[in-house]
Amino acid sequence: MTLPGVTESPNIWRWPDVYEAENAAQDATGALWEALEEVVDLDGVDLVDVGCGDGYHLPRFATTARRVTGVEPHPPLVERARRRCEDLPTVSVLGGSAAALPLPDRSADVVHARTAYFFGPGCEPGLAEADRVLCPGGALVVVDLDATRHSYGAWMRASAPGYDPRTAERFFADRGFSTRRVDTLWRFPDRATLSAVLHIEFTPAVAGRAVDGTPGLALPVAYRIHVRRRPSGLVPVGR
Repeated sequence: MTLPGVTESPNIWRWPDVYEAENAAQDATGALWEALEEVVDLDGVDLVDVGCGDGYHLPRFATTARRVTGVEPHPPLVERARRRCEDLPTVSVLGGSAAALPLPDRSADVVHARTAYFFGPGCEPGLAEADRVLCPGGALVVVDLDATRHSYGAWMRASAPGYDPRTAERFFADRGFSTRRVDTLWRFPDRATLSAVLHIEFTPAVAGRAVDGTPGLALPVAYRIHVRRRPSGLVPVGR
């Protein structure tokens, strides 16, 4: 049973195999990973990946981190992530939510979330939980899609008219995050995979326009990396 109070992520919850193909297509240039490794040190850290899904990124983190913990609220994805990482002794996967991390205080050097939970206003409980589990000087890293950029951003806004990417950006800036913008490509093996992925990300009408508006197999996509460090000294009131 999914944890109470958790909102469904319909793309990966309903179509995990298509989402696997989406993960494989993302960041074909490596620009996002390169930027992430520049803004936060991932070498030898204890890292928590919030909303890890079926654990696609956990093995990559495990190549440099001392310990990696994936946290995911949807039980079928927890099991998929555990199977993916069963031969990685430094990786564990726990059932839990961003607003109630199943981890002790000051147990992580980096808390990472990629296109999961942290979408702007409303995610304050998750911010507080991240601060709780971070060691002093540790970093909360939120990676989201930059819906102000490229055709992908326009399709995203058309499919989710209630989401305002500029409001989300101000939300993070007002809470002390720095932001780095990254341009990369999604590259698909064939048109059928491209179409399947776009149809789990957008409404049917928008997905049709997106497929028609994407010649070939590559699609430019922009991201934002928001970073905030927990103070190393006294912790401010309310943190």
